[in-house]
Amino acid sequence: MNSKQISFLRGLGHDLNPVVMIGNNGLTEQVLKEIEVSLKSHELIKIKVFGDDRAARVAMLQEICEKTNATPVHHIGKQLIIYRQAEQPKIVIPK
Repeated sequence: MNSKQISFLRGLGHDLNPVVMIGNNGLTEQVLKEIEVSLKSHELIKIKVFGDDRAARVAMLQEICEKTNATPVHHIGKQLIIYRQAEQPKIVIPK
């Protein structure tokens, strides 16, 4: 994805509410399953991470994207936004 497409998705993600919350237990298998389900139904999701370690959140974002084959869209504070195109795309991304 190019920077224009990422910027477009970031704009869409701004108004989203977090659909997945990652607590003190970190990135568990159950959390990953919930992220999978959310990506399948929404394509673009916002995740809220409880924890003050920025490096841990960056590592979590990378791990989530690797395991779910998603694209990182935005990371600001404790909010992560990721995108994965569905088989029947709902979001039309400009070229």
